[in-house]
Amino acid sequence: MHSTLTEHARCLYGDEYRPTPECGLDHDEHHFVEELTFADADAILTMLRELCPHLVDGHLPVRIRNLAYRLALLQRPDDMPLMREAAENLWVHGPDWDDIAADLTRRADALDRRTGQ
Repeated sequence: MHSTLTEHARCLYGDEYRPTPECGLDHDEHHFVEELTFADADAILTMLRELCPHLVDGHLPVRIRNLAYRLALLQRPDDMPLMREAAENLWVHGPDWDDIAADLTRRADALDRRTGQ
C-alpha cells in the first residue's frame, strides 16, 4: 500500500523529476482514481504540485490532472488562487476546456471583487 496519494501517482505514472520507486505492487489506475476521489484537497494539491510543479510538465495524464483540480475545487469552492491555477491548467491542456477555464477565472475575479482581495 502506498502511504500518500503522491506516492501512488508516482508509482503509477512516473515522475519527471525523481525516479519511480520500486514498490512491488500491481498498479491499477482504477484503484488510484478511487483513492483520488476520496482524497482531501491538501493531498490532491500536494500530488499536483510535486508531480507537475510548472503545469506543463509531469507525467500525470491530462484526464487525471483535470479530475484532481475538479475534486480539489469541489472541496474548496471559494479558493481564488486554486480557481486560477485550475484555469491555467485547463488553458495549457485545452482548447476543449477554454470555456470552463474562462468561467473559473470570471468566478475568481468576482470573488476577488466581493472580498476586496
